[in-house]
Amino acid sequence: MFGALEWGYVLALLSACLIALILVLVARREAKAVRVQAQEDARELREHIKDRSAELAERQEQLRNSEKELISERRRLRKQRQRNDQREQELVHDRIAFEAERERTVQEAARRLEEVAGMTVVDARKTLERSILEAAHRNVAGVVTSIEQQARDTAEEKARQIIVSTLQRIAVPVSSAAAVTTLHLPHEEMRGRIIGKEGRNIRAFEAISGVDVLIEDDSSVVMLASFDPERRETATAAMEELLNDGRINPHRIEEALERAAMATAARSSEAGLEAAKQADVHHLANEIIEIMGQLRLRTSYGQSVLAHSVEVAQIAAGIAKDVGADPAVASRAGFLHDIGKAFTGTVTGTHAIVGSEFLAKHGELEDIVSAVAAHHDEVPHESIESVIVQIADAISAARPGARRDETTQLIERMERLEHIALGIEGVHRALAMSAGRELRVVVEPSAVTDDQIAALATDVARRIEREMGRLGVVTVTVVRELRAVATTGEMHETYELDDSDDVHEDTEPRPRT
Repeated sequence: MFGALEWGYVLALLSACLIALILVLVARREAKAVRVQAQEDARELREHIKDRSAELAERQEQLRNSEKELISERRRLRKQRQRNDQREQELVHDRIAFEAERERTVQEAARRLEEVAGMTVVDARKTLERSILEAAHRNVAGVVTSIEQQARDTAEEKARQIIVSTLQRIAVPVSSAAAVTTLHLPHEEMRGRIIGKEGRNIRAFEAISGVDVLIEDDSSVVMLASFDPERRETATAAMEELLNDGRINPHRIEEALERAAMATAARSSEAGLEAAKQADVHHLANEIIEIMGQLRLRTSYGQSVLAHSVEVAQIAAGIAKDVGADPAVASRAGFLHDIGKAFTGTVTGTHAIVGSEFLAKHGELEDIVSAVAAHHDEVPHESIESVIVQIADAISAARPGARRDETTQLIERMERLEHIALGIEGVHRALAMSAGRELRVVVEPSAVTDDQIAALATDVARRIEREMGRLGVVTVTVVRELRAVATTGEMHETYELDDSDDVHEDTEPRPRT
């Protein structure tokens, strides 16, 4: 009998055999399924190959048929080409024959026309060409004239619109310079201080500054009048200083005028910067700014040159915007176009050329320099901005209220009076005042004696009559003055010794009052 252990081994072996049998059965079943699937795939592949073979055979048959058709078509085309070549040769032969016949016909017709018209072919051709050209010229001239007139009308209307629009935008009321400066008195007592005891202060101010001081008894203002803007500005600065200080005497008047004269360069720079700001022009060299500031003291037919420059810059910028030019270039060139007038009398050449050379020397661009040089047509224009500057210059000068010829004539008269007096030996200074009705002549005490001043006054008056004609009454006042200044400790006193009386001489006799 088997024991329990042996039966366990037997059962284990039987289980293993059973599992192996099951696995074999499963493997056979799967192998059969795979074999069946493979047979099915092989069958489908054979059918597909069969179908593709039939399709290929059909395509081969089609290709053979197409090849036969192409061969047939090629033969047909070859025969057609041969027929075309033959026909072309026939046409060439016919054309040659036709050309020959046409030439004979034309020659025969021309011969008959010449016989009938009495004119050769060359003459007829020239006549025909001439008539065609004349007709064409007439037609073209009419068209050109019409186009030019239309363009001229359109351009004039557009130009008027641009100019009116520009002038409306800037709205500058006047750019003419005034010959009188008005200052308000801080209080009524200042009126007496300005006049001084027996008019000493006001006479000293007028004698040193060369400016007429006008002050009424019941007025709260003092007016400074002079044809020379530089004198008037210096006198204005000195008078403002004296009014602020309140202490007025001949010595302080002289010191104030000296300080005001020394500050001229600073005032020029300040005026140049302010004008450049108004014209919207930036990044100018300091030398250019100072020279532009000096133009505030110059006038052209009564028009302030600096104010005119600002106005030209504004007008040029407006026109440039409307016509599509560069407003910055036009404005800058317009602002600087008259800078050469600051050198009038000191540098040889026209103000346009002198100004352009000065700008080129101080780093301005070529388009600015050329526009300044060309604004009076002394050199050709090189840009549209250059032409715009010239137009803006003419507009500013020509608009109503811009210039006064009378002022320029008066200034020229007064400058000429001073020049005549300065041409006499011993004359230190000459001041034309009262609109040219008075000429004060200051002489060197060491060069002219008391006995000579009367003769000198007469000499000046006679020269004025001889060189300028009879301008009305011009009073010539000759002044010979000696001064002595002494200082003791902290005391400072000035003694004025009128070594001679003022001598008056009129260019025309007049009753004394």
